[in-house]
Amino acid sequence: MNKETFHKVKEIIRESNHIVFFGGAGVSTASNIPDFRSATGLYNKATGMDYSPEYMLSHTFFTEHTKEFYDYFRNNLYYPEAQPNNAHKALVKLEESGKLKAIVTQNIDGLHQLAGSKHVIEFHGNATRFYCIKCGKKYSSEYAFHGEGVPKCEDCGGTIRFDVVLYEEPIDENVYRNAINAIKNAEVLIVGGTSLVVYPAAGLLQYYKGDKLILINKDCTPSDHMADYILNGDISEILWELVE
Repeated sequence: MNKETFHKVKEIIRESNHIVFFGGAGVSTASNIPDFRSATGLYNKATGMDYSPEYMLSHTFFTEHTKEFYDYFRNNLYYPEAQPNNAHKALVKLEESGKLKAIVTQNIDGLHQLAGSKHVIEFHGNATRFYCIKCGKKYSSEYAFHGEGVPKCEDCGGTIRFDVVLYEEPIDENVYRNAINAIKNAEVLIVGGTSLVVYPAAGLLQYYKGDKLILINKDCTPSDHMADYILNGDISEILWELVE
């Protein structure tokens, strides 16, 4: 990590009172939740089935193979013991100081809120919230995963699903609008822990019109050329050091 860039970014954060953070799966890896596209990520892990992970997280697969969908989800995307790491805590600290105005997250684990962040825009939904697709009754993840097979509504017998956007499904219009507005109005945009290859999320960067786009990532991304400052490394360590 370039020390000169690090100190410049720290100065920018210290002087700004309108920061927005846009993050992905890499934010939660220090909480022992695997990311998707790294060498050890979920998409490079054998599923034990004749389907790709992307297909198994699609609307079609959920509809046509609901039991297999839940089996895969229980084994690969359910981490009830996960706790916020220093990246989440650093963002809480920034928000409490009045500097951070919003978090736009691609993550579905709810760790930002568990850490104490208040202004969180969940671009892909939240895997800790469940509802019956027939009557709309809401359920906790504990209820949805207390047994095996497909969880059913105790009132109407309908299938319970989580409040997450699957492949082939559109992003909620209000969520999309809120994310765009947050990024468009940011003085400083910190982007971290994301490969920036998943659309439409990756396209949100085009709405930032400032000159303080800070990219924090372990690996290079297709959008590195858009960044004004790049810090390579573990985001949980870098963010914490930046706000100390």
